[in-house]
Amino acid sequence: MNSKSTAIARDIIYVVTGILFCGFALKGFLVPNQFFDGGITGISLLIHEIYHVNIAYVIVLANLPLIIMGAFQVSKKFALKTLACVILLGICLLYVPYPIITSDKLLVSIFGGVFMGIGVGLSMRGGCALDGIEVLALYTLKRSSFTISEIILGINIIIFLIAAVHLGLPTALYSILTYYTASRAITFVIEGLEEYTAVNIISAHSELIKERLVKDMGKGITVYKGERGFLKESFDVSHPVDIVFTVVTRFEVRRLKNMVHQVDPQAFVYTNTIKEAAGGILKRRAREH
Repeated sequence: MNSKSTAIARDIIYVVTGILFCGFALKGFLVPNQFFDGGITGISLLIHEIYHVNIAYVIVLANLPLIIMGAFQVSKKFALKTLACVILLGICLLYVPYPIITSDKLLVSIFGGVFMGIGVGLSMRGGCALDGIEVLALYTLKRSSFTISEIILGINIIIFLIAAVHLGLPTALYSILTYYTASRAITFVIEGLEEYTAVNIISAHSELIKERLVKDMGKGITVYKGERGFLKESFDVSHPVDIVFTVVTRFEVRRLKNMVHQVDPQAFVYTNTIKEAAGGILKRRAREH
């Protein structure tokens, strides 16, 4: 099987598994307990509770306008894949006999959100979306001065306010917890355990640190030329220095800091999270696993 066929098979597995997880979250936790999520799923659940329309039909119909919008905002391929995913989710909700897991509000809000987040995250890794809220945010972004995060937050606030009016404040508050749990689960599924961290190291012993990073930790490095010094009591005194930049997984950050501290306890190290990284040493190492 060539690499393209492998990638297609992997995407299909991601999407199907994601759909099954979302169906489990909806029918096993959220729908039986009148709970909500954010985004289009939350709107669908709200319509289902107020007008008692089958959730399977509502989710498909609610996503259709945004799928059409996605064909223009993202791509036609993305829109077709998302349409197929949403229809499959509707079929899953109609015909898969999920059991009702619990009626405990705290368990429903946490685990309903976890399973929903896993499902949406897996579908996103497969190249489609089971919730079109991001497409709506992209559309609104071009016609307003708000950021995507602010737009999504505003839409979700409206959803939870309507839920509070129609179904009571406690249900709305528990549903906010569901949404938060789902969003964290989505982030975890998409970024995974191998979330990357950028590390910058400024040290007078940069040569030894570079050697240890490459030879002991197997990392690729980039070196910037800078100056160190400029202290308050000797502002006019500075020295050239190599600023070492590298990328590690979050599990390697502690090991790297310990290594740097052994070489130079006075070294200045700062980190920041990277949402996505590919190429170079990272790309070659990914093929090895």
